[in-house]
Amino acid sequence: MVPLKDVIRALRAKKSLGQNFLTDPHILKKIVDFAAPLDDCTVIEVGPGPGGLSREIIEHPCRNIILIEQDVRCIPYLEQLKGHFKGKFTLLNADALSLSLHTLGSSPRKIIANLPYNISVPLLLQWLYFMDEFTSLTLMFQKEVAARLMASPNTSAYGRLSVMCQWKAYIKKGFDLPPGAFLPPPKVTSTVVQLIPRIPRENASWEALETVTKAAFSQRRKMLRSSLKTLLSNPLDLLEKAHIKAERRAEDLTVQEFCNLAMVWEKEHSEGHLKSR
Repeated sequence: MVPLKDVIRALRAKKSLGQNFLTDPHILKKIVDFAAPLDDCTVIEVGPGPGGLSREIIEHPCRNIILIEQDVRCIPYLEQLKGHFKGKFTLLNADALSLSLHTLGSSPRKIIANLPYNISVPLLLQWLYFMDEFTSLTLMFQKEVAARLMASPNTSAYGRLSVMCQWKAYIKKGFDLPPGAFLPPPKVTSTVVQLIPRIPRENASWEALETVTKAAFSQRRKMLRSSLKTLLSNPLDLLEKAHIKAERRAEDLTVQEFCNLAMVWEKEHSEGHLKSR
């Protein structure tokens, strides 16, 4: 197997693909240990690149490993790992955004990924929708994005992404990584987090919660009686039925209150009681 440093040197990370390769074996091990145990799991790695994380994953006794890599240059190097893994090994040359990861392999499934910053949020939202199909997601984000996932109400980082993530998952912070841990070094600090599925607090639908939070946070500093006018011509009725004061702002509401608001909106809208824009 070609040494990792030689693979990274040969590949030369592409900025167009958002590639920043991890080089420190201690950090790579730390990430995989954070995702463990992997016993009897289907482990899905998105964007393995030169295979740094992959080399650590195959040291664990997981049942099945699936690597998804868009950069065709990386495929020959990743194929070399097959002979060092005792379980089922699958390598897909594909764009992860075009795949339904919740259908790959068999349950229990775990995703481990050093995500490209430019598509990290679209990928996360895609996986969150099917969060019940995964045992955990161990992911690396730009530090500011990770802060948004974990943010509490009444903080500047709290927003639509915070609500959707905390509704679907428990979020555990792992550790920060400085730019120097990567080649080439990015201009930002990265954070590893883990998401574990949770039973939704209320039976709000994804579509309703997404619609309501999008409207509410579109003008986050305005009172809800104004910001929700992008959704409804007169939102006062909706707010009253959800037992939320019209003078409150989106950043004040808890995840539970957003769920209540979404359920009332969906019920009233489906029955034709609310006039949408």
